[in-house]
Amino acid sequence: MSTHTQRPARRKFLKKAAAGTVAATTASVFPNIVLSANKTLTVGMNIPMTGDYAPWGLPGLYGCEIIANNINKEGGVNIGGETYDIKVASYDHGYDTEKALQGFKKLVLEDDASMVMMLGGSTVAAVLPWATRKKVLTTTLLPSDITPDSDYLVATCESHPLYNVTGVEWLAKNFPDVKSAAIVTNNDAEYGLQSAATYQAAFEVAGIEVVDTHLHGFDVTDFAPIVSSVLAKNPDVFCMATSFYVTPIMEQLYHQGYKGKIISCTLDYYDEIIAKTSKEFVNGTIFQFPDFDDPKLQESGVNFPDPAGFDAAFRKDHPNDWSAVAWEYPAILLNWLDAAKAAGSADSESVATTLKANKQEFIFGGGDWWGSQLWGLDNALVGRWPIVVIEDGKARIQEYGDVAGWLSSNKDVLVKHMKELGLRTV
Repeated sequence: MSTHTQRPARRKFLKKAAAGTVAATTASVFPNIVLSANKTLTVGMNIPMTGDYAPWGLPGLYGCEIIANNINKEGGVNIGGETYDIKVASYDHGYDTEKALQGFKKLVLEDDASMVMMLGGSTVAAVLPWATRKKVLTTTLLPSDITPDSDYLVATCESHPLYNVTGVEWLAKNFPDVKSAAIVTNNDAEYGLQSAATYQAAFEVAGIEVVDTHLHGFDVTDFAPIVSSVLAKNPDVFCMATSFYVTPIMEQLYHQGYKGKIISCTLDYYDEIIAKTSKEFVNGTIFQFPDFDDPKLQESGVNFPDPAGFDAAFRKDHPNDWSAVAWEYPAILLNWLDAAKAAGSADSESVATTLKANKQEFIFGGGDWWGSQLWGLDNALVGRWPIVVIEDGKARIQEYGDVAGWLSSNKDVLVKHMKELGLRTV
């Protein structure tokens, strides 16, 4: 899961969102005339495009627009004998629960969206009762949104926080002298606690002792005392889990002279972190999200069309806006289209049935439905996940970890740590 770690990035996204609103208004007054014999198939994005959570929504819209434009230029997509152009309809809920429900209803009832993509968390919880009653296929980037009754909610791309176990597994294998770790992250149930519990489980399985787990609120403005108190425990590994504050924590680790290993779920805008610290300091940091120009994404088994071309197109039009969701929402869109083609229909019930009945290919390879052990339904698609390390100032995939394999052997350890942090499990 990409994290909104930097205030300048938030201001940048607000400016971009405002520009997009002007562009949309202009387009409605002077519409482009496009002649096509195809029918139109609408997919919805009920996401934050302004405010602090904008970096978790807006890049995904940009990415889906690239995929939709590519599909339409190639003649559209055939579903059930009909050819469709793909239209992406979006609604900015700003991570407000009331607006999220309003936006969801608008996308379904007014825009005729066949499915709706969402970020996750409280906004998904707000729409889930209505979406379930109406049997609208909905996607989330947080599998912990899944409940025993959420038949039409699926997580087909991001399996946060499950994939974090692969980074710890790789760390232990490649640095066997590592014996202790400390975790510092935010204390929210949606991201920080879920991730902290998963890292605790992964460290336990790897034989690495967790000497401190520091959970803090969102009112922290100075991380120096937190970092210094944790470093006093002399951890071999400093883990930020899924922190909203990666940049200021990394700055403090740099200024306080930390020399151990660093692992994190995300490292968004790592070039800015390097600029505030040094390339040498950031080199070796382990996290879970690749750049899409990575050579390993060109290998067989990766189920995303032309990752390098997608990366180039995105960075050409939106050079400063790349984050993990830039490819995650497009991956969800592509997975849904494959299921709709297999079902011969874009109807939510047909696609949902096909998704669960057929073997699904995960974006990075593999694919198993999982989740009943934690959340009550096997509605999260879990596959291979990349372990990424900064090398010479650039994110590079080291290998792909087997998330499903780890869960098969160690799910009881994960459930134990989830319960210890007070998180919902079945």
